[in-house]
Amino acid sequence: MTPVPSRLDRAPTRVVSSRTSLAQHLRDIWTYRELLRGLVRKELQVKYKNSVVGVGWSMVNPAMTLGVYYFVFQIVLKNGIPGFAVYLLCGLLVWNLFSTALPSATGAVVGNAAIVKKVAFPREILALASVGASLQFFFYQAVVMVLALVVFRFVPSLSYLPLLAPALLALLMLTAALGIFLAAMNVYFRDIQHLLEVVMTAWFWATPIVYTYRNIADRLGSHAWVFRLNPITPIVLTFQRALYNRISPLSTTAKTAKDVVNILPAHVGRFWYLSQLLGVMGVSVALFLGAVAVFARVEGNFAEEL
Repeated sequence: MTPVPSRLDRAPTRVVSSRTSLAQHLRDIWTYRELLRGLVRKELQVKYKNSVVGVGWSMVNPAMTLGVYYFVFQIVLKNGIPGFAVYLLCGLLVWNLFSTALPSATGAVVGNAAIVKKVAFPREILALASVGASLQFFFYQAVVMVLALVVFRFVPSLSYLPLLAPALLALLMLTAALGIFLAAMNVYFRDIQHLLEVVMTAWFWATPIVYTYRNIADRLGSHAWVFRLNPITPIVLTFQRALYNRISPLSTTAKTAKDVVNILPAHVGRFWYLSQLLGVMGVSVALFLGAVAVFARVEGNFAEEL
């Protein structure tokens, strides 16, 4: 009687080698997509294990952050931005996904050293799982965004809302590319995780989240494109245009109609935002392919380094 092969026996054989092609790595990631989903679910379960509130903490955290920033910049510093809570939350929604996923992805391979040493699978999936888990948290935090729009009576721009899809896709691709690359480098240079904390702090203040885009762009004049070299900036601007939906509103401290706050790019339409997003997407795809290629080149020595 011929023995029936087990499920493990039928699994494709994976060879970890620096000579494995980029195309093969991409096929392996797709082949192991079910494992990716399982790792995402595991991260969610572990994060909120034995927690009474559970996923509710994903909504409490941005709400508390919003409250602190609102008090500091709207009450104490009086920046005069109308509807500052909604404006701020548009940027935090993007930044929280990026700032949560990237550090987690960077430490994913080192943090799962025991699995990496024993099981052969596309190790890039460990970094991608961190991005996937952060995407889940993003959707939970989007509930806070919807509530803020209702409470503060903001009406989003229906014509710009479709741009949120490519903006989110560009953000995920960029985060995945950087996460995979840094996850591989972190195996060899452990200081990367600590350096990333410093870089993320500087990156946050280089993005128009607590201040307006026009505050910097107008000073740069014809060189405003330099400010948009930060790939997170076009994504944040798109969320602000679609959800905040105010370009130069009347200041909260204004006495006349002339006292306006220049916030978002003026005299531009949906094509401008889309072109900015396509630029970020193009760079992100190139970075993703490069990151996978680098990962494929160096992962052969992961077991020894870990």
